[in-house]
Amino acid sequence: MTGTAPPAAPALGDVSGSDAFGALPDLASRSLSGAVVAANDEFFAEKENLILPWPAAAVADFGHKGKVYDGWETRRRRQPGHDWAVVRLGLPGRVHGVVIDTAWFTGNFPPYASLEAAAVEGHPSVADLAAADWVPLLPRVGLRGGSANSFEVDSSIRATHVRLNIFPDGGVARLRVHGVPIADPRPLDVGPFDLAALENGGRITGCSNEFYGTPHQLIGRGLALNMGGGWETARRRDGGNDWVAVGLACAGVVGLAELDTSYFVGNSPGAARLTGCIEGADPTRPGSWTELLPMTGLQPDTPHRFVLPPNGPGVTQVRLDVYPDGGMARLRLWGRPTAEGRKRLGRTWFDALLPAQAVSVLQAAGVSAADARAAVEARPLSGSMAPIPPATISRLLDGP
Repeated sequence: MTGTAPPAAPALGDVSGSDAFGALPDLASRSLSGAVVAANDEFFAEKENLILPWPAAAVADFGHKGKVYDGWETRRRRQPGHDWAVVRLGLPGRVHGVVIDTAWFTGNFPPYASLEAAAVEGHPSVADLAAADWVPLLPRVGLRGGSANSFEVDSSIRATHVRLNIFPDGGVARLRVHGVPIADPRPLDVGPFDLAALENGGRITGCSNEFYGTPHQLIGRGLALNMGGGWETARRRDGGNDWVAVGLACAGVVGLAELDTSYFVGNSPGAARLTGCIEGADPTRPGSWTELLPMTGLQPDTPHRFVLPPNGPGVTQVRLDVYPDGGMARLRLWGRPTAEGRKRLGRTWFDALLPAQAVSVLQAAGVSAADARAAVEARPLSGSMAPIPPATISRLLDGP
């Protein structure tokens, strides 16, 4: 007797720890202001645990509803359907990989999951998000219990929210959404801004050592809460020095640098230096880098502020050298974009918007529906710095 073969089972996640996107920041992390704004069920464990920045822990305790877990857990489903949770990304951006961590969930993990993305203007309510257009980021995939299930994502859109679907029910300890932040340039036009900040599109491009603390925290949101909230290297024994390189949100002129060693008392660097890669130069060639701040002594547990020479060149990357090693809580590089840098920032953002959102953005700025649709159909715009008609679109995307 012949019949139709059953569909192939979804591929299981990579649990080897070899994912290529793990070095990118977690756009959903609570430490970057991410939030779990809604879930259809959280009977056994709260949805907010999904995006806590630390690893899930084993909890040897029982509560009124049963075993306590450090994660999000729904009740056993007795009707058709599946469970879901919606996460507002702390940093909107392009997603490159996802980790669905089922740590400690072994007999109660969901066997399958998927992920969707939405791109919504402003500060939407839960009802607004329910009515939004959701697009697939990750198809239905198989999960392993008690494991960090990793999946690469191929997406070109700038997501503001993601929705984790689990089939049919169960528990997930953590959700990591690794990607590249893409800043909205409109709020940045009102004055100087932090060119290095993750939330504005800054990124780590190189680092000599990150033994005790990831360099992404150096350019993260807010103030560090303790020594573990910054970047810290191992102790050097070779006579050299450690460094970290930051790709700026866009080419800009840095006017004020903040080097904060808060909480680093017995392990702060003795001195630091800043150099920048000149706009348009090849960072690998001699003469492409200029000194922004000469080697300067630092104090432990101190926020340092340095006014840099006026009328400096536009730079695309900044390298922080610390001597000889140690830890730093935050690096802030306040400045203004160059004309070319502002264009690239605006066009990169616009190219990554979903079509409906892109049209809405232009119409809200006073662009006619016909011109808005024509601009969206002409994307990508980031490959050319030629002027964009009409003037209203040019002012929005390329800066005032």
